[in-house]
Amino acid sequence: MVHIKEITGNSGLEEFIRFPDSLYKGNLYRVTPLHSIEKGLLDRKTNPAFDYCVTSYWMAYREGKAVGRIAGIINKESNKLRNEKFVRFGWIDFIDDIEVSAALMRTVEEWALQLGMTHVHGPLGFTDMDLEGMLIEGFNEIATHAVLYNYPYYPEHLERLGYGKEVDWVQFEIKVPTAVPDKIIRIANIVKEKYNLRILRAKRTKELMPYVSKMFATLNESFINLYGFVPLTPKQIEYYTKQYFSIINPKYVCFIVDEHDDVAGFAIAIFSLSKALIKAKGKLYPFGFVHVLKALYKNDTIDLFLQGVKPSYNNKGLPAIFFAEIMKSCIANGVKTAISSHALETNTAAYLMFREYEHRQHLKRRCFGKSLV
Repeated sequence: MVHIKEITGNSGLEEFIRFPDSLYKGNLYRVTPLHSIEKGLLDRKTNPAFDYCVTSYWMAYREGKAVGRIAGIINKESNKLRNEKFVRFGWIDFIDDIEVSAALMRTVEEWALQLGMTHVHGPLGFTDMDLEGMLIEGFNEIATHAVLYNYPYYPEHLERLGYGKEVDWVQFEIKVPTAVPDKIIRIANIVKEKYNLRILRAKRTKELMPYVSKMFATLNESFINLYGFVPLTPKQIEYYTKQYFSIINPKYVCFIVDEHDDVAGFAIAIFSLSKALIKAKGKLYPFGFVHVLKALYKNDTIDLFLQGVKPSYNNKGLPAIFFAEIMKSCIANGVKTAISSHALETNTAAYLMFREYEHRQHLKRRCFGKSLV
């Protein structure tokens, strides 16, 4: 018999966050998010997404033992933008037992119906900056820290429960060449000259900060038509700036600035924290921070974390500029591998930029959905 309990209070939230630790214990591929960051995301007092999101968290128990968890999210801004009545589910984990997964999904569905919603989809977070998508290919590949990992039985359970594909995201492993291809350099130079663009050169992170708000404005414009995206508010931009720009190395950041001093396009890469976070097991202390610090200063792998181009510059070759610049830094600093950010499989423009490099698709994630009417 499975018992579902709604989570309230900090003690319940701690259990909710730590449940996967035992489920994935000994797994070589799962990157466990830092508990402190997870708590900040899920806490109504700290995450500005709660200004427009309604949420509830549940744990599943059997004979007093935790066997699953799930979050339900109503992103009111997303529903308003798309004229939908959708509920998102996220932070889903469960043992390999259909009774458990069914109880979790049924709880979200009933909650959705009570609130007048007509559709459930996920895994999704509060915003597009959060973890999203259920792994369906690449179970023996190390995940990046900005995406989810799950066992192969997860999508099988959802399909048995009537959920189907809504969209897929793909990721690629790219081999860093010994030199940036001449063709890419030539295109980058032509584009810079034709559109009067320049690369913002920065040796320290603080030199980038005057342009960060402009970068997020470009992100909001360029992502607006992506699945489930909602423009970030000023409070959220401040929140994510503090969260991510503290670990950014300017060598792997490229802001392309136009003649009006606006950010026409950008790419942000960070040293891969995947292996470090696996060793840290979600905890910075007492020794987890050592693994993270080492990864931030010496690494042969980078994650291409975030890229965007102002719509007015679409199809004008800007990705050639920022990808060439980041590859130059990789070559100069001994980085051998770059992992692309996850992109919608239909968004071919997002991965055309590295077609000139040796690469392979190694990960695929899916958003599942189900109509309730």
